[in-house]
Formats: sequence, structure tokens, C-alpha cells
Amino acid sequence: MDMRTWLRAVRKYWWIVVICTVLAVSVGALVTLKTPAQFASTVTFFVRTPAEQIGGAYQGDQFAQKRVNSYVQLMESRRLADLIVTDIDGELTVDEITSRISAKGDLNTVLLTATVTDTSAERSLDIAQSLSRNFVDLVSTLETPPGSSTPSVTIEVTSAATLNPNPVSPRPVINLGIAAFLGVVLGISLAVMRELTDTTARSVEVLRELTGSSVLAVVPFDEAAKKSPLLVDSHARSVRAESFRQLRTNLQFVDVDRPVKVMVVSSSVAGEGKSSTATNMAATFAEAGRKVLLIEGDLRRPRVADYLGLEGSIGLTNVLAGQVKVEEVLQTWGRGGLTVLPSGSIPPNPSELLSSQNMQDLLTAMRSTFDIIIIDTPPLLPVTDGAIAAANADGAILVVRHGKTTRNQVLAATAALAAVDARLLGTVLNMMPTKGADAYGYGYGYGYYQEATHREGPMPELPTPAGTARVDGQDGERELTADTKRA
Repeated sequence: MDMRTWLRAVRKYWWIVVICTVLAVSVGALVTLKTPAQFASTVTFFVRTPAEQIGGAYQGDQFAQKRVNSYVQLMESRRLADLIVTDIDGELTVDEITSRISAKGDLNTVLLTATVTDTSAERSLDIAQSLSRNFVDLVSTLETPPGSSTPSVTIEVTSAATLNPNPVSPRPVINLGIAAFLGVVLGISLAVMRELTDTTARSVEVLRELTGSSVLAVVPFDEAAKKSPLLVDSHARSVRAESFRQLRTNLQFVDVDRPVKVMVVSSSVAGEGKSSTATNMAATFAEAGRKVLLIEGDLRRPRVADYLGLEGSIGLTNVLAGQVKVEEVLQTWGRGGLTVLPSGSIPPNPSELLSSQNMQDLLTAMRSTFDIIIIDTPPLLPVTDGAIAAANADGAILVVRHGKTTRNQVLAATAALAAVDARLLGTVLNMMPTKGADAYGYGYGYGYYQEATHREGPMPELPTPAGTARVDGQDGERELTADTKRA
């Protein structure tokens, strides 16, 4: 894992870092507010040894420095605490007194500093004053040899007990700083962990590696696409529309030695946008002057007719069953060369219908009439319809939704096509973010297109429906204009 992975994870999941930091700072602030204020009083002692008894000034100084280390332990002893408890009238226990006293010897000196910390400033000073008196007496007692009245080491108070008027604890700035640092570290760790455990297809490179085929187009996420999936009117000038024009161009050059005329559009699972992709692909080819047939081959959950505002109750299934002729149910859409064959009645055996000889004969007949035939099929993993249709086509396009389709699903869908010897033309990475770490570069292409529009005149709009379906009454009966009404 390199630095690029860390930066990508933080950029993608910055909100995790922010939440962790805010929570950590909040906890730090709460702990700081709940912690009682601590006041400290200090007193400093000087350790003196008679140089003539030790063998010289230098030896005496070395002896005193070693003594200081012993006095640090003595300062926190129960014997001294007993004396202090008696001195302050037993307000605290011996253990409580001991826990409030800390001592340290200044490096390479004969100075000893004691600190008394307490929630009460007045009591802290009282204990420190008592300590300064009793510690001198205790050392004098301990350092006086038997049979002698003069101690070998003496202690003098060089700085009397002094109270710091400002609380030494808690320290809000330091506490919040530490909390913020820990929150950032935790947030970054969680972000990287989530990045490493994310198994969805999120980039062109990953998708190309999984399928072994080209990524024909990257379709950006558009909030308006949910309500207006078709690229008509003002949507024809969007960045999303440009990606479909790029898809059209790439399909024309996918294999010049084996031109693609009949193509299947499918996905791994539901909800990846395959039907809207197939519909907009067909409309984009029609916009370029191609004669296009869009077949609604998803006989389980048909969507194309609803997107285009066409009547879908009679269509492909009725043709395959021999109930009507195909010419009677073909519907034109818009002013371009787009013709639609809806799904028709939902059958109990979709797979059998799509694999029938009648379906192959239908495609053979339509090849001579249309330049491009696009078939929208069900997802490849839940059912076999898509793979069956792809086997009878010139190739298949796999739609992959960014951040939802897992890598295993992409591999399984690719394997399903390979199992029937279907040709995978390439993939479409759908709903790609336009902002954030996963954002793909749209700005230059779209800006260039807009500049060309202003320079060369209005952009050609995608065709609008010649007939618009509406539903009247509670029975849901559709009324169509003459251009889209069935024979």
C-alpha cells in the first residue's frame, strides 16, 4: 500500500476523518469539563554535606547528588505522610497524602523539588508548608548517626512553599489538541481500511483488468437522470449526453474487420442502468442519421416503452408467438431513424422465447432493414436471458454501476458471456461521480463541445417523441397519437 492509496482513501472518505475528529474533540472537551481543576504548590530543598567529613568539596557534592535520589523516594513515603497528617489535623488519610506528593531531583544538582497537587488550592498550600517543615526534621533524624548529635547531611528550604494560582490540570488546549490528533489518526485508519475492503468496481483501470476488454464510455452521475433518463431537450447538451456520443464513436471503431450490427446491452445485476443506457445509445445512433432498431428484450421487467412513452403491451413476445407480424408492432420514435420493438406481453418462458428459432429469424430479417440493432436484456447473473440473446448477436456491452457492482459480479457476468461464446465488445462504467476521489475527467471534453456549439451554431437536439402516451381513467387505458398507435 503506497502513499497514493492513503491519499485516495482520505479524499474519498474525508467525511469519516471529519466525523472521527469531531467525536474525538467532543469527548476530549467533555472529559476536560468533567475533570476537577487541580492546583499545585511547590517547595525546593538544598541538600548539604560537610565537605571535611566526606573528603573534599567535590566528593561531598557527589555524595549529596546520590542522596537526592534517596530523598525522592523518602518524600513519597508513609512515614512523612504520617507526620503531615498529624500536622494538618487529620483532614486526609496517609494514602491520600502520599498520592498528592511527587518529587524530583534536578539533574546534576543537589536541589530537590516537591510538588503537592490537590483539587483545593488552600489545602495544596497547607500540605506543602507542612511538608517543608516535617521533611527537614525527618532527614535530620535519619542522617544523625547513633551517639552523635550532628547529622551528616542537612536539608535547607531554598524556596518556600508557593502556590500556583492557575490550575495545572486539566489543560484544555493540550487535551483538545491530543484528542484532535487521535481523531485524525483514527479517521484516516478507518478510511484506508474501508478503501482496502471495498470490492466494488470504481475505476476504469479496475474494470479493464477484470473484463479484459475496453471501457467504451464513462457515464457521469446525473441527479436529474432519475426523473429524466432520456437525453432530450436541455439534457442533450449535458456532460452525460457527451459520454453517449463518445460511446457511439467507440462502438464504430471497436473492430473494423468485424463490424457490429446487432448488440446486446446487459449488466451483472439489476439497478445498474442498462435499460436507460440501451435507450440513450439507440437515440444517439439515430441522432447521427443511422437507422436504428431498439428491441426491448427484457421480458421480465421491461422499461424501454415507459422511458419512451410508447405502448408496450404488444410487441416482441407476440411476434415470436406468431400472433402478429413484426411490421404491425414496430413503433417510430422522434424525428430521427429510431424504431422501437417493445417487449409485449410478459411470458412465462422468456428464456425459451429468446433462444427460439423465431428470434433468430427475426434478427436475420431485421439486419437487412436497419443499420444498428440494440437489444436490452435482463441482467446476466439472475437469469440466462441476456447470455442467450448475446449468443445470437454480434456482441454484448456490459453496463457496470460505479460503487455498486462488485468485482466478483463483473467477473461472473463476463464468465456467463464467455460460457455461450458471446463476444464482449466492452463495458460502460455508469453513474461515475463528477466530484471527489473517483471523479473522472469530463471538464475538457464538455468545455470543448460547448465552445464548438457557440462557434458553429446550435447543437442538434435528440429527437423528441412523435407520439406521447397518456393514461386516462382508473382502468389505465393508454391513448396514443396516430404515429405510435399499433396496427
